[in-house]
Amino acid sequence: MQGEASVSADRESRNSLAPKFKAKGTDVWRVGEELFVITNLLDHDNQVERSLTDPSRPAADKEKLIVAILDGQADPLTVEILKDLVSCRWSRAGDIADATEDFAIDAMMYYADATDSTLVVPDELADLHSALLKMSVLRSKLSDEFASAQARLDLLHKVFGASNLNKVTMRLAEHAVANPRHRRFLASLEWLITKFTDHMGESMVTVTTATPLNEQQIQRLVSIYSNKLGRSVHINSFIDPSVLGGMRVQVGSDVTDNTVAAQLLQLKRKVTTEM
Repeated sequence: MQGEASVSADRESRNSLAPKFKAKGTDVWRVGEELFVITNLLDHDNQVERSLTDPSRPAADKEKLIVAILDGQADPLTVEILKDLVSCRWSRAGDIADATEDFAIDAMMYYADATDSTLVVPDELADLHSALLKMSVLRSKLSDEFASAQARLDLLHKVFGASNLNKVTMRLAEHAVANPRHRRFLASLEWLITKFTDHMGESMVTVTTATPLNEQQIQRLVSIYSNKLGRSVHINSFIDPSVLGGMRVQVGSDVTDNTVAAQLLQLKRKVTTEM
């Protein structure tokens, strides 16, 4: 997790560069790909990471190192982003990798904007999440950090490669599988959905049910929570048969659990207490 100062620096950098992401159109895909590569490098080369975040080292030296690493092959916006990041002060050396990943995902979100798929991607990520809830063995293998990144990617493609997922959805899933960054795969999907919701300027309402919601139920939830929160909301629907029935709704840290499973658990606790 990033320190407070690091989060502030990351946010300021991303806000200042947002117009340039938009201006790239579909070419922003290349920026995202390059930043994912750098994220992976920083995660696996502590010496480079320390060199780029050393507060005693002049910013000009760190910028020269970035230029040397990229070897003239990167998009100018990628270079600008990384130079901006190495000029910041970071609470921890690892925070720069977090910020680079944030920028990579931003690039993918702006690519989704440019291809009119911004609404599609979070829904597909939620569908992936729901599908994996029913496949515990597959879920475990996709998050197995003892397996090689290529083995996890091959498994992802074998299972979901023919699913006609949006290009952005698949790329984000590939990143989450190849470089988990100490997150389980389901947690990565949830985090990515939240990123898209924030990008769209909406509040996310996560709804877990045993069976899929119909359109009328979704629209009713949108109406209720839009009025309650005073802003647009995105319904993030997860299917989890283990809840048996009813609905669990989460908005931020506020959870309302009216599922059958929760009621049975509450009843079991009550009976145990009274015995």
